[in-house]
Amino acid sequence: MTKLELGPGFPVPSEGLPYRPCVGIMLINRDGLVWIGSRDDGGSSSNYEYSWQMPQGGIDKGEAPEPAARRELYEETSISSVTLLEEAPEWFAYDYPPDVVKKSRKGKHRGQAQRWIAYRFDGSDDEINILTPPDGHSAEFSQWRWEEANRLPELIVPFKRPVYERVIAAFSHLTA
Repeated sequence: MTKLELGPGFPVPSEGLPYRPCVGIMLINRDGLVWIGSRDDGGSSSNYEYSWQMPQGGIDKGEAPEPAARRELYEETSISSVTLLEEAPEWFAYDYPPDVVKKSRKGKHRGQAQRWIAYRFDGSDDEINILTPPDGHSAEFSQWRWEEANRLPELIVPFKRPVYERVIAAFSHLTA
């Protein structure tokens, strides 16, 4: 992917590993609550003490952030009944802790640069299927629930908290 495909503002470090281009999805229901899932790192469990997060994933080569967000949301949750509300005004980036880079990220990226998209959930809860996602995708979550936006930072792994705080601030008018 080139910087041009990702749009202006994609963070490019002056040295070291690049950021992985990703999207994050804030899915908001009719009550102003946000969808979160508990990461499934195999065996229907998480390797982290703080396992809750909003859906997120990589942007494929040649893909724009908003279609990538719809694809990732569907692959992880089976949800397609959404209305686009807005896109965050900038890219939000975080660095992986050194042990995460070595163990699970193959040393390719320093962290993620995420373009966050907010959607309104227009379906019913029975549309959500995280245990057997569509099109043969592996389950990424073992549980899910609707949560108040202001509680999200305390539920996410510490290295992602600053991004979650920025996302919540960017979309706070949508969850009020």
